[in-house]
Amino acid sequence: MITKMKKLTFLVYHKEYEQFLQQIRELGAVHIVEKQLGEMDDKLQYFMQKRSLYKSVLQNMFLLADKAPEKKVHASLATDDLMKQYENLQAKIQDLLQQLPQISKEMAQLDMWGDFDWNSITRLEEAGLFVRFYSCSEKEFDEAWVNEHNAMVINERGGQLYFITVTSQEVELDREPLHLPNESLSQLKGKLVKTEDKLAQAREELKSFCKTYYRTMEAGSIQLEGDIELLKVKRNSEEMADGVVVLLEGWIPEDKESEVVSLLESSGVYYEMRNATREDNAPIKLKNNAYTRMYEVLTQMYGMPDYAEFDPTPILAPFFSLFFAFCMGDAGYGLALIALGFILKKKLSKSLRGMMNLVITLGIFTTVFGMILGTFFGVSLVELNLPSELKEFMIVGKIGDTSYDKQMLLALIIGVVHISIAMLVKAIGQTVRFGFKESLSAWGWLLLVVGFITTGSLSFFKVISEDVSTWAFILIGGIASIGIYLLNNIHRNVFVNIGAGVWDTYNMATGLMGDVLSYIRLYALGLAGGMLGGVFNQLAFMVNDAAGPAIGWLFCGLILIFGHTLNIAMSCLSAFVHPLRLTFVEYFKNSGYEGKGEAYKPFATVKK
Repeated sequence: MITKMKKLTFLVYHKEYEQFLQQIRELGAVHIVEKQLGEMDDKLQYFMQKRSLYKSVLQNMFLLADKAPEKKVHASLATDDLMKQYENLQAKIQDLLQQLPQISKEMAQLDMWGDFDWNSITRLEEAGLFVRFYSCSEKEFDEAWVNEHNAMVINERGGQLYFITVTSQEVELDREPLHLPNESLSQLKGKLVKTEDKLAQAREELKSFCKTYYRTMEAGSIQLEGDIELLKVKRNSEEMADGVVVLLEGWIPEDKESEVVSLLESSGVYYEMRNATREDNAPIKLKNNAYTRMYEVLTQMYGMPDYAEFDPTPILAPFFSLFFAFCMGDAGYGLALIALGFILKKKLSKSLRGMMNLVITLGIFTTVFGMILGTFFGVSLVELNLPSELKEFMIVGKIGDTSYDKQMLLALIIGVVHISIAMLVKAIGQTVRFGFKESLSAWGWLLLVVGFITTGSLSFFKVISEDVSTWAFILIGGIASIGIYLLNNIHRNVFVNIGAGVWDTYNMATGLMGDVLSYIRLYALGLAGGMLGGVFNQLAFMVNDAAGPAIGWLFCGLILIFGHTLNIAMSCLSAFVHPLRLTFVEYFKNSGYEGKGEAYKPFATVKK
């Protein structure tokens, strides 16, 4: 359900405004009304950019700290100073990384010439001899260069000659001389080793820095989040009376009223309070029992309800659990989910334990429903020698002498019930929001669909006679038609209403049929998972028979473990996605749920 909200309007003396904001921030109960203020100011924009940078840096620091940073927070150190140190260390590493390929490139250039001393070349030039380095193909080498320019071939590789010329004056061949590094090969090798050592040291420094100061940076990031929230609140404040007083609006849950009023009375701030109306765009705080609360995350994935809507979670919870169990369709897989949930619940963080409660709950539903469907780790329970009393509860096989499967019919029945409930919710919702007269069309369609299905079912099972069912169809159709075709909008002309009703009939006739048939996917997915589990069982025991008793059981066990683990993973994915689709598309569409509400987010001290 949706928690009732109250609208608060504060009028605060400007000199007391900062203190007042700190008080309500510590209380952590007031959702500040955000106003459309256009572009954000430079300070807020700077803080937002800073937050993005901090988030990225923290992610990198956590990884560099091997996901195990120290817990100590160095409160005396400024976050910006730590940020500069981090950036300097990263810049140092990047500089060293850029040096390495350059050194390697220079070593490759000198590799063809060997390890010579450049001082020798310098002394020759001081003596009036010019030494130049060249490269050309064997075909391009002119033997005359040997006599004319004292050309000497130093190396040959891949048909390419590497040679020098030694002359008493500057000469130019018909090719450009090579410009080699002014360091020897041994010097470059030593430089490479030193650079690699510096790089390893810099990386170690960075790792140590991240381990030591990650929590400090994290605390700074949290503080920045608080500063951003404070700036946003100030932006949503309105100065009045030439800046003497400040106007601020907010929302509080009804159960927080006494705490907030107590604070306001003690602070002496002028305020007004009223109950939220359905027309207000009040923030949404969901309030459900322990079971339903686990499924609120699914509602939030689609969108929070509007204040005038119903919370869909109480209906979503049991049906999603049922859909999930139907898609899994195996009691053994349900037990595996329960075991997995309990194991991970002990190892995961506190924030994720609630998700494991959901896994355990879905595992329980799967175990129970899997027994009803008669499947246990791909084994058909009906084929086992079990007491007949147990088999009576299993929905397996064909319907009588027909070719229709019982589980397929069950899926369709569930679909009809689910959509009927959606239509009921829509009718009630429109009645509450707009009044009964404005919702006659929704009630008419509900009466027509549910009435026809009920009457048809009673007639099929011979509960009522054909004459009774015929008159029931006529009566239900007549009453429903009044709402659908004549009174779908009491403010319009009757002929316009008839046209709108005919169009609505076309949409409902095509849409409802498709919506109901969509629920066959529950049966199909459960059947596919059970068949695949059975295939892995057959394959495992075939290998066991073929391999013999020595290693047969080993391979049999490996195939069973791998096969069923893979099948559980794929079945879980399908059992999550497809029930979610049935909820978001089929149910929400037919219930009129929009999910455009804003989540309740109180102005509070930012915590980790």
